[in-house]
Amino acid sequence: MIVFADVNYVEGTLVMIAKSVIIFLFVLQVVPLILLLERKLLGRFQSRIGPNRVGPFGLMQPLADVLKLLSKENSVPNTAVPWMMALAPVISIFCAVVTLAIIPFGDNGDWGGNFGLYGIDVPIGILFYFAFGALAFYALMLGGWASGSKYSFLGAMRSAAQLISYEIALGLSLLGVVIQAQSMSLTEIVHAQHNLWYVVPQFIGFCIFMVAGFAETNRPPFDLAEGDSEIVGGFNTEFGGMRFGSFFMAEYINMIVIAGIATATFLGGWHGPGPAGLNPLWVILKMLFFIVLFIWVRATLPRLRYDQLMSFGWKVLLPLATLNVLVTAILVAT
Repeated sequence: MIVFADVNYVEGTLVMIAKSVIIFLFVLQVVPLILLLERKLLGRFQSRIGPNRVGPFGLMQPLADVLKLLSKENSVPNTAVPWMMALAPVISIFCAVVTLAIIPFGDNGDWGGNFGLYGIDVPIGILFYFAFGALAFYALMLGGWASGSKYSFLGAMRSAAQLISYEIALGLSLLGVVIQAQSMSLTEIVHAQHNLWYVVPQFIGFCIFMVAGFAETNRPPFDLAEGDSEIVGGFNTEFGGMRFGSFFMAEYINMIVIAGIATATFLGGWHGPGPAGLNPLWVILKMLFFIVLFIWVRATLPRLRYDQLMSFGWKVLLPLATLNVLVTAILVAT
């Protein structure tokens, strides 16, 4: 019995290491592709070609952008706290990548073996997501404060107010799903949508989640934390080189996270026609839909004023999300 327990422990450890490596490689590969897709689609939306000079059809443009950022100097103001400035983008990237571990791409055994197509399946998956999302808030605050610049600090304070206000609506929008599924595990929530995707009974919650998701990721029209026309450049004003690029890499990873959470909680996760081996394909296609939606909205809507942003979060989204939870709880209880 001890021998078998040791074998299972070693096998489980190797599987977790393999999953961690795959998630890390997935991030390194998919973020440049999303960046290229965004620049190409924005070009089409704005009646221009987009990147087409570096490599065939401009496919090497993300690599050129990375090399440009790596070659830039990391300047640190005299009033800054250097080690805190270095720590801020690390926290941002870490929280974004860790959250990817709970997104389910398939059920246990879909590709054979005794493992699921996800990093980890925790019974408090929704809380896991919010916990690391809350930690990512400290990266913006730390980056802005440690820069020793009033513009950076102003951008950090705007980020704090924005994230706190929309985090509440984001949490309440998923509470209706949790009540219906009777679980906070993302895999259990996907299983509960075998017959009906929750985007139908929870359509109001879905709309609230998507709007709050735009604010959480600092994407237009809620990119007030990086309002360059108002506060120079926001919390990352004093960052250069790859530290500057790390914040934006985390932003794109958070787009993937929001797309994955929305897919699992509202669009049925891996459920789709065909054999179980195609389950990851359906998840990727659904996530791609949300990524394109992020890009489409960026090309369509102008940036809101800060007072409009806060009023919309506290006076519209929060009451709607609360009402949606109350109605869902009453219907489930009866």
